[in-house]
Amino acid sequence: MKKIQDYDPKEYIIVKGAKLNNLKNIDIVIPRNKLTVFTGLSGSGKSTLAFDTIYAEGQRRYVESLSSYVRQFMGRLNKPKVDYIKGLSPSIAIQQKINNTNPRSTVGTKTEIYDYLKLFYSRIGKTFSPISGKEVKKDTTESVVDHIKLTKSKDKYLLLAPFYFVKDKNTLNQIKILKQQGYIRVFIKNKVIDIDNIINQKIDQLDIVIDRFIYRKNSDFYKELSDSVEIAFYEGKGNCSLFNLNNNKRVNFSNKFELDGINFLNPNIHFFNFNNPYGACKKCGGYGDIIDIDLDLVIPNKTLSIYDHAIVPWRGNSFNKYYKKLIDNSNKFNFPIHKPIHKLKNDQIETLWEGNDHFIGIKGFFKKIEAKAYKIQNRVLLSRYRGKTKCTECKGSRLRKESNYVKISNKTLSDLLNQSISSLLNHFNSIKLSINEKEISKTLLIEIKNRLQYLKDVGLGYLTLNRKSNSLSGGESQRIQLAASLGSNLVGSIYVLDEPSVGLHSKDTENLIKVLKRLRDLGNTIIVVEHDESIIKSSDHIIDIGPYAGSLGGKIIAYGKLKEFLKKETLTSKYLSGNLKILKKKQKNKYNTFISLKGARENNLKNINVIFPLECLTVITGISGSGKTTLVKNILYPALLRKFNIYKKKPGDFSSLEGNFDELKGVE
Repeated sequence: MKKIQDYDPKEYIIVKGAKLNNLKNIDIVIPRNKLTVFTGLSGSGKSTLAFDTIYAEGQRRYVESLSSYVRQFMGRLNKPKVDYIKGLSPSIAIQQKINNTNPRSTVGTKTEIYDYLKLFYSRIGKTFSPISGKEVKKDTTESVVDHIKLTKSKDKYLLLAPFYFVKDKNTLNQIKILKQQGYIRVFIKNKVIDIDNIINQKIDQLDIVIDRFIYRKNSDFYKELSDSVEIAFYEGKGNCSLFNLNNNKRVNFSNKFELDGINFLNPNIHFFNFNNPYGACKKCGGYGDIIDIDLDLVIPNKTLSIYDHAIVPWRGNSFNKYYKKLIDNSNKFNFPIHKPIHKLKNDQIETLWEGNDHFIGIKGFFKKIEAKAYKIQNRVLLSRYRGKTKCTECKGSRLRKESNYVKISNKTLSDLLNQSISSLLNHFNSIKLSINEKEISKTLLIEIKNRLQYLKDVGLGYLTLNRKSNSLSGGESQRIQLAASLGSNLVGSIYVLDEPSVGLHSKDTENLIKVLKRLRDLGNTIIVVEHDESIIKSSDHIIDIGPYAGSLGGKIIAYGKLKEFLKKETLTSKYLSGNLKILKKKQKNKYNTFISLKGARENNLKNINVIFPLECLTVITGISGSGKTTLVKNILYPALLRKFNIYKKKPGDFSSLEGNFDELKGVE
């Protein structure tokens, strides 16, 4: 058997005398550029060896290699209790914790996909007018020359620039100044007139004749025309026109980015950046939500109809007149007052909120209350229905409204951010672009598609890029970091992961293994603290730490490749080989107390009803992204807290919560 000093640091990470926490002065070698799993009982010392020893020392050495000026900003890192570690590379820890509580951080920004999307839209995005729906185009000198190239040879043309009279100045003097500048002809009512003939006339509008020419197909002509067009744009303050003397047709050009009387902004990367004041929504400042009247508080029970008094503030005698007016006038605009709120279409909800000519609307009602906020009862009423709600201007996209005028393949950036990652990947795989657009966005599309594929491979295809980072579970956050690491294409590093399979259905674990192996094949060493059987069996090397937890652990009890490991006499190897099995007991339980959650509709939940029995252990299971966390963490838990008058987080969308609450003493 080889001694530890006989191993080559180029081939192995050599740990000598690790004794932090419960580690018993252990020596171990870990093959480089391989997938190694640390397994064993909980509390046996796996994380201490992986994170607090190997990762910590790798990080410390990297920091020590930096200049003293940089180190003063990074703080001092203590050396772990170990004799020495050889063959160590810069290390990266991917742990199960949400490190980012910044409300501006999203899945898109965390994975850097959003940065590529900003570039994608700023480079090839087309702006469309919200009035006519036509594309907004900006004319250039080249586009005017190209227009001429499409016409017949030997046609006679006038190149015109509009002249704008200054109202407060004498018209005659302005025409004289024009003559002094060297212009001798003007164009009035489809006629070319010598400027001397109009000096004593009253003129309201005219065009300056910049050039007269006969179209010729040669490079010298195109160069001369380009010079003339530039002068025309300058004199016409961004506008010019071509008048064909053969057919009396006029074509106007403008180098301004405008259409339908609107001056549009030129898209650039900051235009799509909600972390920049230029690109952020002016109302919410780029957060996507505001403190305003919350429709979920105004209509808490979505199973009720308008007729059944779904709008809570209109139930009492004080404001019942608004309810009656809506009921009486509903037939005038075909509003379904007997249909449950959750079955209404988006435009019907919008009508309910905004109102119309026949009734004031919820928004208008609260504006009237705000106008009389000097009354204490009105201030109390307003505070009762205020909460954190989606921004009414950007609809939660965080971007300024003008960004929605820019589209690629009929999709705005906001549309893409609200699509699931799986759907978004399909969109980019089938997107149709022109040859020029493909050439411009070639590199961007590769990066976007690769990173989306990595997120899908780690079982996160159900997330949207607009999802806030602080709303992710620990497992989701870890897998996002893993996907981001793959996207960065780093090589020669040590990745230390903490149970990446947590929260994953067994269906998705196979994809996770492929991702880990892909990261390894790039030239990295992967160390995984793991209990999942399929990941342990798929590893290149297994290290079992134990034999038990706490002070009874901290020893290397087995290591090697899978075939060698299965021959060892440890708890882990016995269960892996099938020599030991967990026996399942059959039992029938009768439950008499329940909590019933009805109409759960948050995220992807399809208006489901769920009964949770009390005084027992209930497991919510299903494939990743099926809605388990949404049901329990986003709806049930905050809704139960509100039953105990604890207002921490707003519950997701549901209809009602009923049951034996008297049996509960608290919620944790």
